[in-house]
Amino acid sequence: MKQRAYTVRLKEYTRPDELAQKQQKLVERAIQAAKNAYAPYSGFYVGAAALLSNGEIVLGNNQENSAHSSGLCAERVAVFYAGARYPGIPVISIAVAAMRDGTFQEEPVAPCGACRQVLFEKESQGNVPMEIILYGSKKIQVINEVTNLLPLPFKLDSL
Repeated sequence: MKQRAYTVRLKEYTRPDELAQKQQKLVERAIQAAKNAYAPYSGFYVGAAALLSNGEIVLGNNQENSAHSSGLCAERVAVFYAGARYPGIPVISIAVAAMRDGTFQEEPVAPCGACRQVLFEKESQGNVPMEIILYGSKKIQVINEVTNLLPLPFKLDSL
């Protein structure tokens, strides 16, 4: 038997102004996107801003539905829209921000499992690492590639 351990590598910051200018802009756009989310059932508003390799920024936010499983998370909305609007263009960075009751979460909120899988596949399609920026009002985490969030992904060659 072999035992393996997986380590998550990330950088933590306490303020947005500690980030690079492009990262700050992406966080600002994710914050704005969160404010426009449709979340009447959970009251949990999430926004995502994806930077594409062509310089475009695509926004997404969670879209809830009374048939709960029909809703979509902000990350998937942004990534799917990027794929529809700019096919074949890699996503090189995505920022995520979440709020409840008009206040942004103090701690960063990580993508759910389904979003992690979608981010992994989008990263694989683009063949470049995708940076993930998770915004919290007291802490910001920057992860350099999706496999740090999903070390054991389902891969195309698994089919």
